[in-house]
Amino acid sequence: MTNNVEIQKPKRKKVASLDKKKARAGWIFILPFIIGFILIYIPIVYQSLYTSLTYREKIDGAWTYTFQGWTVYYEALFAQVNGQDFLEVLLTGITDMVLDIPMILLFSLFMAILLNQKMAGRALFRAIFFVPVILSTGIIESIEAGAIDTYMSSNEGINDGSGQDAAGDIVSALDVQKLFAGMGSTAGLGDMLTYVTDTINRIYDIVNRSGVQMLIFLAGLQSISPAIYESVQIDGATAWETFWKITFPMISPMILVNAVYTVIDSFTNEGSVMSWIRSASYSLTEQPTAISTAMSWIYFLVVVLLLALVAALCSAYVFYQKKN
Repeated sequence: MTNNVEIQKPKRKKVASLDKKKARAGWIFILPFIIGFILIYIPIVYQSLYTSLTYREKIDGAWTYTFQGWTVYYEALFAQVNGQDFLEVLLTGITDMVLDIPMILLFSLFMAILLNQKMAGRALFRAIFFVPVILSTGIIESIEAGAIDTYMSSNEGINDGSGQDAAGDIVSALDVQKLFAGMGSTAGLGDMLTYVTDTINRIYDIVNRSGVQMLIFLAGLQSISPAIYESVQIDGATAWETFWKITFPMISPMILVNAVYTVIDSFTNEGSVMSWIRSASYSLTEQPTAISTAMSWIYFLVVVLLLALVAALCSAYVFYQKKN
């Protein structure tokens, strides 16, 4: 006689897949940031936005807040500090950024390609070009900026034999304007001449701000497989064709990264619009807190719009290698 006994199979434990484990580890990794963002950052952003829409007055020893809405932003656009309008300073900052970004990207890419070649002392040259990044941070930046301003405002400078002061204008020392004056007037290259002369006068700033971009480009260049270059050499491609058909498309994602980084760096470096807003918060006589905060929000929105524009333009030409 047999007993009908059901044999229960042991339940298998659900094992998370590798992708789920990685996702879980990623969430744990960014959890401190999320907590800090919710508990610290969001309240600060709300307080800042509320401050930019209200006037405050001290009545009988207590602060009273009056909601003004977009009136504060209108006053912030046309507020003057030391004879300068905020709108004028903002447009100047955008113009400088438009001039700087192409030259910084071109210079850093050019130097990255050179430093990626096999040569003696390659590591030393890389370190030399990255030194300005270290020197342009923190207190060293303030000391350096003060020294340069003193030097530029002094009567001493580069002695080019002309008897003129060449400290504040490199182009006048090199007579680049005289060299291209005829070309600019006859061939209609006045705008190009202005851009070239402005670029030469900004060469110190361009070199000083190209270190991080150079390292990013170097990382992108070294990630390209040597087998690709060997195959195109066998096919008889020239160095020019190799650059435009292989190197440039492969590092195009790095161009997007560097463009975004350069925009943010241009709007946050010392001497930018942000520094002007900081000084305006101490110089304005009426409602300095509300107006300067409104300036900060306008500035933030302009930066976001420019980042979106740069990202959209660069993304149209970015090549992403598919890995199967």
